[in-house]
Amino acid sequence: IVSKKVNEKIRQQVVNAFGGNFYEIIVGGAAFNQEVEQFLKRIDFPYTVGYGATECAPIICYADYQEFVPGSCGKPVVHMEVKIDSPDPENVPGEILARGLNVMLGYFKNEEATAQTLDEDGWYHTGDLGLMDADGNVFIKGRSKNMLLGASGQNIYPEEIEDKLNSLAMVNECVVVQRGEKLVGLVHPDYDEAATMRLNDADLENIMEQNRQELNASQPPYCRLAAIEIVREEFEKTPKKSIKRYLYK
Repeated sequence: IVSKKVNEKIRQQVVNAFGGNFYEIIVGGAAFNQEVEQFLKRIDFPYTVGYGATECAPIICYADYQEFVPGSCGKPVVHMEVKIDSPDPENVPGEILARGLNVMLGYFKNEEATAQTLDEDGWYHTGDLGLMDADGNVFIKGRSKNMLLGASGQNIYPEEIEDKLNSLAMVNECVVVQRGEKLVGLVHPDYDEAATMRLNDADLENIMEQNRQELNASQPPYCRLAAIEIVREEFEKTPKKSIKRYLYK
């Protein structure tokens, strides 16, 4: 009972922080940090996660917060078909494909790019990998071009590892890269917080090693980090604020 009362109090404070007068908060545009989502779910905050693309004007999936399944990005919206290009969409990730009235006719004066993205049956190839449960809820795993292959052929989704790493101490932003058969986490620390706490470089190295061990304890063997390297400058980003992964190896 005490815990419920505390959560209600916290929820009201978060609702007030967003202005207090709204039906729900819709999250989209990038992967939602799982720790933050678990917190919002715990306090019963009215949130939902959507999924879309500019080429789909832009909504592909959505679900009202009362029906939303945590960890998903909702279900295909009206007039939109969605399927997973996989022999077992509930268990084996495949590319997310979308078709419907919202899908573009093509890229302006760029037939080559259009042919690479829209197939002859009208399916838009999103480049995202995901799963779909029996009820039609879509779960995004990551970008197909970012997927890494483990030493024994396992599919590794760096975004999932980064999501956990970003929640650990003194991590401002990170990228997980593959070197040979090993995974390495590149981390740009929170230097402002480090200065406030009077931490030097050696302290940060120790914290990152603790982070590595904590992270690895929750990962399957093929997803564990062999090392964490500190990157002093912020990662370069696209106009949409995505890290330019190809610059970091």
